[in-house]
Amino acid sequence: MKVVNHSKIAIIDGNKLKGMFNSGSGILEQKKKEIDSLNVFPVPDGDTGTNMNLTFRAASQAAEKIKGNSIHEVAGAASTGSLMGARGNSGVILSQILRGIARGLEGLKEANALQFSHALQTGVETAYKAVMKPVEGTILTVSREMARGAYNKAKTGETDILEVLKAGYERAEATLAKTPEMLPVLKQAGVVDAGGKGYLTIVSGWILALEGKEVKLQEVKPEEDIALASMSGITTLENLEFPYCTEFLVKGKALEPENIKQEILDKGDSLLVVGNEEVVKIHIHTLDPGLILKTVIKYGSLHEVKISNMLDQNEAAAHETKAIDVEKEDLSPEHIFVNNPDDHRALNSEAKFKKYGIVAVAMGEGIADIFKSLGVDQVVFGGQTMNPSTSDLAEAVRKVAAQNVFLLPNNGNIIMAASQVNEIIENQQVYVIPTKSIPQAIAALLAFNTDTFPEENVKGMSKALTQVVSGEVTYAVRNSLYEDLEISEGDILGLVENKITTTGRDIFDVGKKVLETMNWREKDLVTIFYGKDMAEEDVQLFADWLEGEKPDIEVEVYSGRQPLYYYILGVE
Repeated sequence: MKVVNHSKIAIIDGNKLKGMFNSGSGILEQKKKEIDSLNVFPVPDGDTGTNMNLTFRAASQAAEKIKGNSIHEVAGAASTGSLMGARGNSGVILSQILRGIARGLEGLKEANALQFSHALQTGVETAYKAVMKPVEGTILTVSREMARGAYNKAKTGETDILEVLKAGYERAEATLAKTPEMLPVLKQAGVVDAGGKGYLTIVSGWILALEGKEVKLQEVKPEEDIALASMSGITTLENLEFPYCTEFLVKGKALEPENIKQEILDKGDSLLVVGNEEVVKIHIHTLDPGLILKTVIKYGSLHEVKISNMLDQNEAAAHETKAIDVEKEDLSPEHIFVNNPDDHRALNSEAKFKKYGIVAVAMGEGIADIFKSLGVDQVVFGGQTMNPSTSDLAEAVRKVAAQNVFLLPNNGNIIMAASQVNEIIENQQVYVIPTKSIPQAIAALLAFNTDTFPEENVKGMSKALTQVVSGEVTYAVRNSLYEDLEISEGDILGLVENKITTTGRDIFDVGKKVLETMNWREKDLVTIFYGKDMAEEDVQLFADWLEGEKPDIEVEVYSGRQPLYYYILGVE
């Protein structure tokens, strides 16, 4: 006879799902550093756990704000929250899983075991479709086997959702253990897949919540979070025609998001309208927030109203908001207050969008200054260990008064988040140039032509990426074995095109070996961006060595002031 130590859980409603998300987020917060340490490279940018934690926290917090108890409403809010908060490749894939789960629960007030396991499968299918070249042995594989295990258990007639989730977890746990056999790079590093581990950690939180052992999501202090500020560039916010960033929820019955969208389409820009029949989230930049609220209130009650004066944001020169949160169930426009309500009267209503704008990610103030000198309108601070979210990138795009915006992620782990920006941007076309390094970004910027068509710029800028070889000098954060290199914690590491090529104990020696691997002697130009921890005299010795070895080489040296990386090198 089967012994059951818990009350049978036959259905999950919105409140239970909130608890599961909260618990999953809480345990992921606790274990993020452990997951970060699973990075196959021993370089100081293992951020899978951090990225997944921030992404899922955004989902959990969005779900928690839903007042209703419908599971599809809560799942939909979590999906939207994760889309906006997605960071890094692992975070983007996680957001796609949550998007699919929300689709699988669409129209349901509550879900039974079979329905919930089917939603898990829809989540996996959505994630696979979102990845251009799915790789097995990753979070995709682990989430697929988790969903398959849960669905198979539910198909046997098991109606206890806790037992169904446990069955999925056990199957996924066994799959995670096999990921080193699927990906040789994992086996060599002696780790399992970090993304898969992160997903299993979330599911373990779901199980704990259903067992009544919920792990509460702790309030995170601002200084403990990753602050990714946007820097004002050549285009200033004083030129914005629509200075008030207005966000709120509409709740009602039989809501039609498309109808709401069409009614306010001409009342501002950067419009985002997402939701379902019961709740719709709206984001718009407008000249008159009161008019927007008055227009929309006929559809239902307004909630979580936030109005920010972006002129004040510009004065602060940071990616912060001075939003006023209004928590009222049935809020009418006269209850809304904004910063400096008369400011908009003096704004330049003739402001027009220019043809082109550029947004770039940089991980050092010196690099940001170089970008701005090359015509970048908005710089988003981030890079290794600090992957900006889709929302961070989208907000930077919105600040650029241009019809066509080229987005340079400058890191392979930011490209997927950048690729989602078009989904939440309206009235602007975003073109992602898949730059994976700072030297590639410089090459792309130099290839940019204001007098040609957007598609031609995409072609030309993308081609320029192939004309430069990128290298880096950093340090090892743990002992490791990579290919035929034995690496000890504290070793100086040399990378070429994101692959470790050499190791040593001296920055100068490793830098020389990196350049030799980059075949610098056969090229005409070497560009050096030195980090904030480098002494100028040591950098000068490095440049002198280059010119001494090849007097006709052109050497350009810049203070990138980037953290973690002693040198970022470009050869062309």
